[in-house]
Amino acid sequence: MARPVSRTGARAPSRGPDPLGTAARRAALRLLDAVLRRGEPLESALALATRALPGGPDRGLAHAIAAETLRRLPDLDALIDSATRQRLPDDAKARFVLRVALVQALALGTPPHAAIATVLPLVDGGPKRLVHGVFGTLMRGGATLPEVPTLPAAVATRWDEHWGADAAAAAARAIAAPPPLDLSLRDPAATAEWITRLGGTSLAPGHVRLPAGAGAVADLPGYAEGQWWVQDLAASIPARLLAAAATPGAPALDLCAAPGGKTLQLAAQGYAVTAVELSESRAARLRENGARTGLAFDTAIADVLDWAPARPADAVLVDAPCSATGIYRRHPDVLYRAGAATVAEMAALQARILDRAADWVAPGGTLVYATCSLEPEEGEAQLARFLAARGDFALVPPRDGELPDGIAAAPEGWVRTLPGTVEAVGGCDGFFVARVSRALT
Repeated sequence: MARPVSRTGARAPSRGPDPLGTAARRAALRLLDAVLRRGEPLESALALATRALPGGPDRGLAHAIAAETLRRLPDLDALIDSATRQRLPDDAKARFVLRVALVQALALGTPPHAAIATVLPLVDGGPKRLVHGVFGTLMRGGATLPEVPTLPAAVATRWDEHWGADAAAAAARAIAAPPPLDLSLRDPAATAEWITRLGGTSLAPGHVRLPAGAGAVADLPGYAEGQWWVQDLAASIPARLLAAAATPGAPALDLCAAPGGKTLQLAAQGYAVTAVELSESRAARLRENGARTGLAFDTAIADVLDWAPARPADAVLVDAPCSATGIYRRHPDVLYRAGAATVAEMAALQARILDRAADWVAPGGTLVYATCSLEPEEGEAQLARFLAARGDFALVPPRDGELPDGIAAAPEGWVRTLPGTVEAVGGCDGFFVARVSRALT
């Protein structure tokens, strides 16, 4: 029988040195184990899984193999099942190793002989013969992966129920290729200049979109000078809805602030921003971006459920912790980690944060609530609950010119970006955004 996947970190016995590249495949196997067996985020597992690798390229390869496997998992498993007499258990090491070999040969352009040679040392005994036989059978049979990946069944069913078959189909199309690179500019008035310099396009003032593979971010013009930061188009909407109300020096709170794109937007708009972040390491990254861009703000390392500002703020942005299912294009691990239990847990936490943050809005001030989630429990239902409980707040729909091209407010007055939103020009993350104002008295 195949060894359980819990032992993917162990080195299989070998009669000689492993083929060059085996270490990166072993690290990819550890990453898949962390996500699929232990429910860890792919990015969080990366450092530990790749600690033995000698350099950045090997770590990048391990990450690419694991991420592409997660994008293609149902289709990889269908191929494996088509070539075995008895279905391999989901946690069988042979299944994991076959996934790694097949995704390289069929999606990443690795020559088949290299794809199989670099994974065989990860198994031993009968499983090694099984892996070699199944891989050879599929290669000789001309196996291919579909152009549009298949979503995990549970995810496809849930999004079909919430948003319809078209959105679920668009979600599958969206994970077939890397998404574009979106940049938010420190000076929106310079949008045309940066489109010319970077060779991109724009869907809104202060936004530049570059194609996937545009190059290393730190090597692009303007990065070192702090002229822009990376931020998905949809993620820029919450702070855009606070821009019109900005007056120089007005106090603003950005809660759960890291990685900091929204903090930088608010600071660039002229607010006196306090960014509240629980994680010291994530707050350090936020400060680094502030130093690079020259944008000033205060940082508080605190849990927003324990912390309180010295005085109410004119603007409060709550980009709440969530299931993160809306960022599945860049983080396909969420398709397997974020189920009903996670959504319910996050919705309960969001309610506590939102209720607390509402008291920090000055009379006549504005609160924007946002989540990068495609689950109504974390968006539409959360807003309905809040407005029912807080009669001193009212929804303020987006005005003309406040939203990026191709993105419209829902009839109810909030913003919901879905799979398929601006798909013709590269798409965007799934977000829910609502702006509410507090009564003056």
